[in-house]
Parts: sequence; structure tokens; C-alpha cells
Amino acid sequence: MSKLTGSKKATQFTESVIREMTRLNEMYGGVNLSQGFPDFPAPSAIKEAACAAINADVNQYAVTWGARPLREAVAREFSRRYGVRVVADEQVTVCCGSTEAMMSTMLAIIDPGDEVVIFEPFYENYGPDAILSGATPRYVTLREPDPSARPARPERTGRSIRTSSQRRSTRRRRRSSSTRRTIRREKSSRARSWKRSPRSAASGTRLPSRTRSTSTSSTTASFTSRLRRSKEWPIAP
Repeated sequence: MSKLTGSKKATQFTESVIREMTRLNEMYGGVNLSQGFPDFPAPSAIKEAACAAINADVNQYAVTWGARPLREAVAREFSRRYGVRVVADEQVTVCCGSTEAMMSTMLAIIDPGDEVVIFEPFYENYGPDAILSGATPRYVTLREPDPSARPARPERTGRSIRTSSQRRSTRRRRRSSSTRRTIRREKSSRARSWKRSPRSAASGTRLPSRTRSTSTSSTTASFTSRLRRSKEWPIAP
């Protein structure tokens, strides 16, 4: 006759650490910080409500997702605290504690072969719940940052690494260069047009060189002023 053994899944995790610490605490008379034991009586209102339910023969199973009055109370309190509207019949499920809630959730969304990332240290049910759900737990140990450690320098590759501020600076320089080229082209074009038309259209006489220079400068200054007022002006005036 073969020896009865547990499942392969059950062999991947050990007994509850909380229970073990409780036994050691009772053995050595220590202060138990691993498991919470209520050392005070339950409120009278809760005991009276429980007695009233027993006397009224309220002894049937509730629906799978919880009794309606309790679900409505949970939805109402959640909406009051967080300002989010909750539909009790669609968005509230009552479980027997957080352990059942977590296990039910993982069984509902995890398929065999999935991986679950668990940050260490962790609550002891996270690993077993992932295993029982058919997933492979991947443990990631969290460590305090070392203030003396310097960040690793990026490896050099074929392409240079630039930060966002460096990219913005490059774009500003390119816009600045483009604007300067535009101003130079405008100046050159104005100067060529004045050379080609050296005489006044009204009198037919040649305009003085000082007048031509002043007109060109004022035109360029007006063009520069418009650029500075626009959003595309990249440099300080």
C-alpha cells in the first residue's frame, strides 16, 4: 500500500510562519508580535445583533457574492470615503477575510504558467497563493538604497545617449540658427532689391545712400520684432 503524500504544489511552501512564531512564543513566554489576538470584548451592539439573528432563525447561506444589505453598506461607505460611485450588485463581493479575497482574485485572473512578481519581504500568503493558482512566483528582494553608491554609467553604443534637456537645447539652437539664416536672407534680399532700383519711383531721382540704408535697417528691425513677438523666437531679445 502506497504512502499518502500531499500534492506537488503543497510541497513548494512550508507551514505558516505566523503559527510557528505563536508556538515559540507560548513555549518561551515571549511577546507575540506575529499574530493578532483580540484582548478585549466585542462591542455590545455586535453581540446583540448576532443574538438577534440567531433568535430570528437567520441561518441560511447568503448568495455567493454576499448578503445584499452588507454589500449596499460597503458600497455606501466606500462612496462616502473616496467619492467614487459603487454599484453594490455589480462591484462588491463579500469574502471571509482578506486571505479569501486575495485567493479568489488570483484564481479568477491567473492561468497556469503565468508568473507573479513578489517583492521580498512579503506577507506569507503571497507565495502559496500564487503556487496554488498555478503560477510561478518570481521573488524580487527589496534593499535600502546605498547613498554612497554612484549610479552606473550607461554603456557606450553606436548611438549617443542624450537627455530630454539636451534634446530641447539642441532644438532651440537649431531654431536659433534657422532664424538667423532667415534674417540674413531677408537683409540680403532687401539690399539686392535696393541696388536694382536705385531711383525713387516718385521723382525718378536716385535715393541717397543714407536713406537706403535707413530704410533697409528699419525693415529688418520690423521683421526681427515680429519674430521676437512670435512663439518661435528661440533666443532672448
